[in-house]
Amino acid sequence: MLIDYRILVISANVLANQMGLPVPVLPTLIVGGALAAQGTLSPTQLFAGAVIACLLGDSAWFLAGRIYGGGVMKLLCRISLTPDSCVSETQSRFERWGSNALIVAKFVPGLSLIAPPLAGATQMAWWRFLTYSTLGASAWVGVALMGGMLFRHQIEMLLPRIADFGLAALSVFCVLLVAYVGYKWWERMRFYSVLRMAQITVGELHKLMATPPPPLVVDVRSPTALQLEPRCIPGSLHIPLTDVQQHLRDLPRDRDIISYCTCPNEASAAQVARILMANGFKKVRPLHGGLDAWIAAGYTVEKVPVGSAMGKTLPHPV
Repeated sequence: MLIDYRILVISANVLANQMGLPVPVLPTLIVGGALAAQGTLSPTQLFAGAVIACLLGDSAWFLAGRIYGGGVMKLLCRISLTPDSCVSETQSRFERWGSNALIVAKFVPGLSLIAPPLAGATQMAWWRFLTYSTLGASAWVGVALMGGMLFRHQIEMLLPRIADFGLAALSVFCVLLVAYVGYKWWERMRFYSVLRMAQITVGELHKLMATPPPPLVVDVRSPTALQLEPRCIPGSLHIPLTDVQQHLRDLPRDRDIISYCTCPNEASAAQVARILMANGFKKVRPLHGGLDAWIAAGYTVEKVPVGSAMGKTLPHPV
């Protein structure tokens, strides 16, 4: 049986979107659903093609995560048009939901692209990944196609008008696509501009740690990030970004507090620093380059203790 070229186009659009390219996909699936409701497209082939495209994209990122570990997440955060989705909150969702995160990932901004490589990096079994990813892709594609079927009459009225304009309609689409990418890029730049603040270098921190009283060094990585890189700066306290608000009363206000992470541009560490400063802490700085810069400089690191978490009290300065 021959497959309609329109199904191939829709499937290719889905695959490009799932690989991380900034191309809109929901309008394509919705229009595809409307055409399927008209009987001009095979709903079975359309659904299968879109789901397979999702699985191909997800499997590629899962394999990359399995091979390259946390480096894949860093790459995604550097190229992502929504970098705020690449910090600890996204990993925290994955930790809370476990394998179920793959089912809802495509409905949650920021989680869709991160979940597959994160599943691979955390050594999730192939069969489990494919099972949950298939369920998630089927639900997401099914909802989009159903939306097109429900609104097929409105879409039927709209499509001929778009076809009449021909080149003009294509030009408008291209302009809207460029505008969308431009807006997301502006959001990215605004996000990083918010994170710019006075930082401390690893050399400065190393000297400061040898001067009594030493600073309180806070590791703000999520538990998943700790699993991907199970080393830490000696004596550092683990307080994930998502838990900082709960421990404001436990933190000293008369000591330097240095936050660090393994995020590109120190995103999580900078967010923690801003939270603390907004709550009256004066001596707070993120570590420039984070743990990666500390390791690259050749300074001593420790293995992360099993079950690392913040306790009720803080260690006293030496």
